[in-house]
Amino acid sequence: MAEALRHPAALWTAPAVLYLAVRQVGLFVLQLVVEYQNGITGKADTAADNLKSWDGDWFLGIASGGYNGVPSPPFDAFGRRTAETPLAFFPGYPALIRWVDGLPGADVAGAAFAVSLISGLFCAYGLFVLGRVVRDGSTRAGLVFVTLFAASPMAVVLSMTYSEATFCAFAAWALVGVVRKRWVLAGVCCAAAGLVRPTAAALIAAVGLAALVAVIADRRDWRAWVGGAIAPLGLLGYLGWVAVRTGDLMGWFGVQQRGWGSKFDGGAATWDFALGHLANPRSVLETGTVWLLALAVVLVFYAFQRRLEWPLVVYAIGVLVMDLGSNGLMNSKARLLLPAFTLLLPLALVLARRRTSTVLTVLGMATLLSAWFGAYSLAVWQYAI
Repeated sequence: MAEALRHPAALWTAPAVLYLAVRQVGLFVLQLVVEYQNGITGKADTAADNLKSWDGDWFLGIASGGYNGVPSPPFDAFGRRTAETPLAFFPGYPALIRWVDGLPGADVAGAAFAVSLISGLFCAYGLFVLGRVVRDGSTRAGLVFVTLFAASPMAVVLSMTYSEATFCAFAAWALVGVVRKRWVLAGVCCAAAGLVRPTAAALIAAVGLAALVAVIADRRDWRAWVGGAIAPLGLLGYLGWVAVRTGDLMGWFGVQQRGWGSKFDGGAATWDFALGHLANPRSVLETGTVWLLALAVVLVFYAFQRRLEWPLVVYAIGVLVMDLGSNGLMNSKARLLLPAFTLLLPLALVLARRRTSTVLTVLGMATLLSAWFGAYSLAVWQYAI
């Protein structure tokens, strides 16, 4: 793979080409499934309609009208709506949409798709660099890593009006900063991620602990001090703003619990969900979600075995704990695994050493499975993801 990329321009174009190619396959399959479903149901849905659904409606509403001007619908998981309900959604992604929407000829939906696309490309380059600079990394591993991420089971969300692509872009570059000891880069990207998704708590743990270790090793390393101090500002800033607005120190968590029944229960609800669907499978998506969660746990142990850099493992564990440990909408758990992309890195490092035919076969199968799973989740599955 990498051997054919002799020219620097070809090498640095490859992550974007691979990412876009894999995502295009996913969108093509989605269009086929949507058209098939329309033939059965008599609806006139488009692929774009599906890509804007569920949480996408909230992000588009916040981008167009701010937190006080979100049109109705959408509603929360219980079909309700209060003035505080939109506060469940972090402001970073809608803010970027609003900036792009201000360009001549842009509309809010097109701006949202553009932000997701550009974010995905930035993420691809971050993953490419990460795959090169980790222990035993290489150019080939970086390219495989990008492809595995673009072909992960719920990668369809990267092409939706959702905030995952933007968050993953900031997270990838924050982790590049950690591995390369570029502490200001790590801190700034971590702070930005904190304005996009609450999953930034896992990133803050990884960046903060790594910066702390660097400070202990060299107290004169002012960049580590700065990076560690900046890292939590985005998340704390938004949670603090919601607390002031709601008059409740735990305001954001209350909005989540009242609107989506979401709270941290230590994994009790997830355990019941997993046992129930393994004992009595009721749908492809829910059973597939259970197996994906189990696979993620296995990959954590594999990351330890492969001696992946510990901040990358800390980050993945943090994402996994937040996903497994919360109740609420069980159908979203496969999607919430997407930011745990560092779990794919040991697989990329191993796969990069295999023959080109093996690499292409594995990545091709992953791309097709991802395309089908994403299309099923949007066009066939009737509940939110």
